[in-house]
Amino acid sequence: MPDWSAYLVTGESLSAGRTTREVVERAIEGGVGVVQLREKDRSVHERYEMGTEIRELCRARGVAFVVNDRVDLAQALDADGVHLGDDDLPVPVARELLGEEAIVGRSVSTVAAARDAEAAGADYLGVGTIYRTGSKSDIPEDEHGVGPERVAAIADAVDIPLVGIGGITAENADAVARAGADGVAVITAVTRADDPAAATAALREAVERGTRERS
Repeated sequence: MPDWSAYLVTGESLSAGRTTREVVERAIEGGVGVVQLREKDRSVHERYEMGTEIRELCRARGVAFVVNDRVDLAQALDADGVHLGDDDLPVPVARELLGEEAIVGRSVSTVAAARDAEAAGADYLGVGTIYRTGSKSDIPEDEHGVGPERVAAIADAVDIPLVGIGGITAENADAVARAGADGVAVITAVTRADDPAAATAALREAVERGTRERS
């Protein structure tokens, strides 16, 4: 399994004029453990072209590479796995298509959904949104800003890794880890940073600090 501490979700339109490749290169320098190709405002063809570059960058440095939503795109890119939401293929179907070695993640916001995802065979959970965020506009109000308390409840209910996502920065990532998260997933905390490598390293340090305080 990957190092979940710092998990980058890509978004070129949120990258301060830089390409996703540039951001990913810098995040890898900063110690990112997982890169998820999101790019929802791009065509599948564009995501495929972008993904081929990102996959090679990640493979060269031992970083896990997963694709958001699209199992077919994950297959085409020979990605390490896929991250699924409520409107995507069920976890068991993704597992059958991608194979037993693939990483299959699932977005959840409640304890019940977390237990269901674990029972369905998910390898890890993306829990959120933790804090209110502007980068995901399609989130129902009751799932927007669930806080570290929800992380703690879900961590107590399941035995698979979980990463907190949504409005997380180096200033609040330690609280998420202290609540029980294995790491944090971010977009703009890295993509918009003046120095994505330093921003990634700061997130890792915050997660490690929170983990130490939890134990």
